[in-house]
Amino acid sequence: MSDQVWWYLARSAGIVTLALLVAGLVLGVLLSTRAMKPHDRPAWLLAMHRWLSSLVIAGTAIHVVALVADNYMQFGLVEILIPMTSGWRPVAVTFGVAAMYLLVAIHVSSILMKRLPKAAWRRIHALSGLLVWSAVMHGALAGTDATNPVYQALAWLLVSVAVSAGIIRVIVGRNAKAERTPRRAAAGGATSDAVT
Repeated sequence: MSDQVWWYLARSAGIVTLALLVAGLVLGVLLSTRAMKPHDRPAWLLAMHRWLSSLVIAGTAIHVVALVADNYMQFGLVEILIPMTSGWRPVAVTFGVAAMYLLVAIHVSSILMKRLPKAAWRRIHALSGLLVWSAVMHGALAGTDATNPVYQALAWLLVSVAVSAGIIRVIVGRNAKAERTPRRAAAGGATSDAVT
C-alpha cells in the first residue's frame, strides 16, 4: 500500500463531503421554503436531506480518521479537536475544527428535534450556513488541492449554489412570512369579531 493512501483518502473525503454538505443545504432550503411547490415532494426532500446529512457525518469521520492515520502531516486528537493547536496552517485547520463542531451540534439537534423547543432547533439549524462557510474556508485555506483549476471550479460552483440557496431562503422565507401575517391578523380579527 502507498505511503500516501491516507493523505489521498483525507483529501478526497474532504472534497466529496463538502459537495454533499452543499447538496444537503440546498435540499434543506427547498424543504423549509417549499420554493418548488407544488412540484416538490416534502417527504422525499426530508428523506434525502437526512440521508445526505448522514453521509456528511460519515465523510467527515473518514476525513478526520485519515488525517490522524496519515504520516505526512502529524495530526493527533489535540490538533483535530482544539482550535489553533495545529502547527500546519493553524487558522485554516481551525476553520475545519469549527465546521466539525457546527456539524455535530446541528446533527445532534436534529436527532433531538422532538425534545427541543422548535425555536431552539431552528436557531441551531440556522447555523448550517456558517457550517458551509467554515467548511469552504477550510478547504480553500488548508486544502492542498486549492490551486488545482478543477478543484477551484468545483469550489466556485459549490459556493455559488450555497449562496443561491441562502438567497432563496431569505427571499422565499420573507415572502412566506408576509403571506402568513395577514392570514393570522384576519383570523384574529374574525375571532375577536365572533367573541364581541
